[in-house]
Amino acid sequence: MRVLVAYATKNGSTAGIAEAIGDELRKMGLETDVRLAKEVRDLAPYGAVVLGSAIYFGRWRKEALRFGSRHAGEFRGRPVWLFDSGPLNASPDEGKNEPVKAAEELVRQIGARGRVTFGGKLMPEDAGLAMRRLMESGKAGSYGDFRNFDRIRGWARAIGAELQGAKPVEALALENVATPQSDVRMVSTDVGNRE
Repeated sequence: MRVLVAYATKNGSTAGIAEAIGDELRKMGLETDVRLAKEVRDLAPYGAVVLGSAIYFGRWRKEALRFGSRHAGEFRGRPVWLFDSGPLNASPDEGKNEPVKAAEELVRQIGARGRVTFGGKLMPEDAGLAMRRLMESGKAGSYGDFRNFDRIRGWARAIGAELQGAKPVEALALENVATPQSDVRMVSTDVGNRE
């Protein structure tokens, strides 16, 4: 099965998450393309889609929302997952992040199998004037890299396992993968091959 990981980013943080998801799916033997959402015109080659967006001022990027709306009918026949990144603190790993209304609506509209929020990354040199002022006020988190790549890779492995038709024991081990503090481990029925 060929998988599309499409994303919308402002400063590149979400691109890094999309690449990590794509790499993990490839390691599992799934042919995977990672592309900017605004560059994707046709979903015909893909059996599954992962769509991600940066959260900026509490909103998904317009190009990700447009992608979701444009392909909503095509999503209904495919497994689809959504992710977002942006909180500049540990709130996503603690399950305390604010919901993004447009993303939640998109989940319902397209019948996505799941949605998760990952921490973002923002360095002072990447912040525009409005964001710098917000950061200085203490209302927008802290500068730094809050992406939890163990959690990101675990979520990608759960998607890969579902696409590959995980064995019951694997599915049980992966049920909590998108919960904030889960420690995701693939369970193998092969005693000699444990992670």
